[in-house]
Amino acid sequence: MSTWENPTASRRQQILRATRSVAVVGASPNPSRASNFVATYLLASTDYDVYFVNPHAPEILGRPVYKTLADLPEVPDLVDVFRRPADLPGVLDEVLALGEGVRTFWLQFGLFDADLARRAEAGGLEVVMDRCLKVEHARFHGGLHIAGFDTGVISSQRRRSR
Repeated sequence: MSTWENPTASRRQQILRATRSVAVVGASPNPSRASNFVATYLLASTDYDVYFVNPHAPEILGRPVYKTLADLPEVPDLVDVFRRPADLPGVLDEVLALGEGVRTFWLQFGLFDADLARRAEAGGLEVVMDRCLKVEHARFHGGLHIAGFDTGVISSQRRRSR
């Protein structure tokens, strides 16, 4: 069977430009978790309608949290997944059960499964794997610098005492 490859950088940029709503599956209320960092970025730096899916958290970043994708008030354009590899087939089942509407199945850093990607594509989804939605968005919108974010101040020089 042939290997699977992510969409090109220009295609990923097109995906992000066309996206209007994002569901973050596996969003965490813990600020030290990557999903919380990405959620904070999405709320502060994008115009996306952002929804959080986690059956164990009632609220994240002051927003309601939904137990499943089926509970969302709308079908999102893009589903961004922060789950264990063993959970991915079930998440894809939930996405496919939503029917029309979801266009992109996005798996965060460290998540890659070529068979799962082919199954998602057969279901009509575009797939991005092992990529961070925050990093990709910032990359294409001028907010990604050496430190991974735009602090406005990046220096290797020591501050001089007066």
